[in-house]
Amino acid sequence: MRIGAIEAGGTKFVCGVGNENGEIEERIHFQTRRPEETMEKVIDFFRDKRVDSMGIGSFGPIDIDHSSPTYGYVTTTPKPGWAGYHFVGTLKSIFDVPIGWDTDVNAAALGEAKWGAAKGLDSCVYYTIGTGIGVGIYSEGNLIHGLVHPEGGHTLTRRHPNDTFGGICPYHGDCLEGMASGSALEARWKAKGDSLPKDHLAWEMEAFYIAHAISSVILTLSPKKVIIGGGVMKQAQLFPMIREEVGRILNGYVSSASIVSDIEYYIVPPGLGENAGLCGAVALGARALAYKQGNKG
Repeated sequence: MRIGAIEAGGTKFVCGVGNENGEIEERIHFQTRRPEETMEKVIDFFRDKRVDSMGIGSFGPIDIDHSSPTYGYVTTTPKPGWAGYHFVGTLKSIFDVPIGWDTDVNAAALGEAKWGAAKGLDSCVYYTIGTGIGVGIYSEGNLIHGLVHPEGGHTLTRRHPNDTFGGICPYHGDCLEGMASGSALEARWKAKGDSLPKDHLAWEMEAFYIAHAISSVILTLSPKKVIIGGGVMKQAQLFPMIREEVGRILNGYVSSASIVSDIEYYIVPPGLGENAGLCGAVALGARALAYKQGNKG
């Protein structure tokens, strides 16, 4: 089985071909530009690949409601040219194969549940902390959608006591993405994160905001694993800081060994590394093919 996979990020597109075991056989990446230019590269890559199905994990917001007339569209994104773009329809017009479609973070959560850090578990939450912040939710063996799809990057958060930064989110100002994304970090400190020393106050604030978000998710969804990826999390010192802050916030209330004594195995980086999103897109493509063949399990 050959499955085409697209991880469509707001900054970068990754395209690849994988198989039903989550193995990536080839991949390319390029910068996300306006849809006409970007999708031309996507189509050129897949034109001779002879894939059996395709999976797309896309930046959002997107329409994933199969009954909606705008299913397969990117919706209200501020990304130039992409709002109202029929992503799935564009590919369907070229490739006559089943296509799985979901958010990039839901795809990553699915990939991690099948082959990564949450393998064997029936629930996990995947955070990506990068240019923006996204949250994917896998619960009781299913990806969570609901009214639209999770937008946990835009939840409101408590403010760090030493933080006077106003936030950068054009919709909400000081939501989680507005305060803790890579873009917010750069706007607050006037420098890229990888240029800041490891003991800079920036990392204490990052850990504070991320830990508050994770604590709320633990109390709300009770996931069996919390996975954090994205460019900001390449600062490895953040993981112990986040774990310590989550423990302080929860204060023993959630009486699970995973949090009380084994939190270093509970809040973790992606087991699939930088392939989490692409492997998740492979999983979406495999699901779409199985559904078409009548195997909905």
